[in-house]
Amino acid sequence: MSFTNTPFPGKRLIQAGLLSLAVLIQPLAIGQQDDEQTRPAYRFQSGGEGEFGGKRLRYIAIVEETFVTAADGKRTASLVSTSYLREGGAKNEQRPVVFVFNGGPGSAGLWLQMGLVGPRRVAFDNDVQPTTVPPYQLADNTESILDVADVVIFDPPGTGYSRLLPGGKPTDFFGISQDARVTIDFIREWVERHGRWNSPRFLMGESYGTVRAAAVAKLLAGGPFGTGRMDALTLNGVIMLGQALDPQPGEASYANDLASLAATAWYHNKVDTDSTTLDELVADANQFAATEYIRALYAGSRLDGNSRQNIAARLAGLTGLPLDLVLKNNLRVSADTFTKNLLADQGQEVGKYDSRFVLPLESSGNDPVADDPAMGQYVPGFVAAVNLHMRDELGVTIDEPYLAIEFHKVNGQWDYGNGPGVPSRANRSDDMAVAMRRNPHLYLFVGSGYYDLVTTSGAAEYMVAHTDFPEQRVTVRNYASGHMPYLGTESRQQLADDLREFVSKATSQ
Repeated sequence: MSFTNTPFPGKRLIQAGLLSLAVLIQPLAIGQQDDEQTRPAYRFQSGGEGEFGGKRLRYIAIVEETFVTAADGKRTASLVSTSYLREGGAKNEQRPVVFVFNGGPGSAGLWLQMGLVGPRRVAFDNDVQPTTVPPYQLADNTESILDVADVVIFDPPGTGYSRLLPGGKPTDFFGISQDARVTIDFIREWVERHGRWNSPRFLMGESYGTVRAAAVAKLLAGGPFGTGRMDALTLNGVIMLGQALDPQPGEASYANDLASLAATAWYHNKVDTDSTTLDELVADANQFAATEYIRALYAGSRLDGNSRQNIAARLAGLTGLPLDLVLKNNLRVSADTFTKNLLADQGQEVGKYDSRFVLPLESSGNDPVADDPAMGQYVPGFVAAVNLHMRDELGVTIDEPYLAIEFHKVNGQWDYGNGPGVPSRANRSDDMAVAMRRNPHLYLFVGSGYYDLVTTSGAAEYMVAHTDFPEQRVTVRNYASGHMPYLGTESRQQLADDLREFVSKATSQ
């Protein structure tokens, strides 16, 4: 695959409230294959000014289209990315660049764009019980890391405004290795187009995006077993939020998830403990999980009655669940069981993606996303925010819907290595370990939310501890938030500060 960014004509329109001008191209009719092979690429440029990390600066916002081209020269996909670049700074060609993507697979980058890294963000009226109906609000995002790095949000084909074109095959894009190669080629094309070969480079991935980040980091070096080229596109750092590298089936998962269950019970005033802070409680739960609890799990039916009762009582105290429920589940409490039973006496269910969020226990449609109390409540604000920002503030006039998450056409066809649509529980952390061995100056940041019951903080700690990473180059941080650890003012500020420190450290080495 190769990439092109076609020169284009256009008319200039003044964008209200922005500092610079935008170049706008109206799209041609969808489905006209000849037109898709010849039309100019979209490019919308505008600008703004804001205070980020205590520093005031002007930035350029560029929403641009890049075409994926097959060996025969035909376009097979359209990739639309959003770049926020410092304007007028000294040595911009050496300024760090962070390439940002979300997960799914099948998710666009709106969550990180409108929640953490962009100059504007969704402004909820309540962090854990936000309004789910219009009107929604946007706010200046002072936590954006634009003071230390430029930011490029990459939307894979089938997400955001990015699309497969006529002739593009899902099997060429929707898989771990295929997706990594497309991402690598996009990064190389972006670096070339913007003259940033001397800029320190970072990846930021969330959820499945952490799998993408590991695969890309491994393949970026190139080689006969990689891309088939000698790319030598090295990275300074990789940032993983809500890591999904190691699914961890089996007994270890119950022990690793215990701290998140305890943190959730703490938040909802259901925990029975002498701990006086959340961090103390988490440490207490982790200590129990790593000693008595894991031994009891592995003992199985050989665990004597008194020990079984004592372990169950301790679990009930930490998780806020009834003792008989813990015993009924043989000391193994799944996220499904926990979320539906923690607040059952109040008729409520807690969210898996962020267990601070609640909705009535009945009547649920049992959709794993739409009926999750967190996803069900924060998604409307994010989707509205990215559309308002793109169309009203950045002047984007692409005549297609912005796809936040595409479940059936992308996620449902994804090839994890066993064929399209076949799930896999393979551990991908070794990809990152290989990348760090190849590059002795590559640093890794792993951030998790205590209230994330999908990719728990304990699972992240376990993954790091059981992968051959150079310890001195790995940073692990946990936050009082959920799957998106930037939800909430305090956690967003702390995460942003930690990322600034990480980027600065990895750039200076």
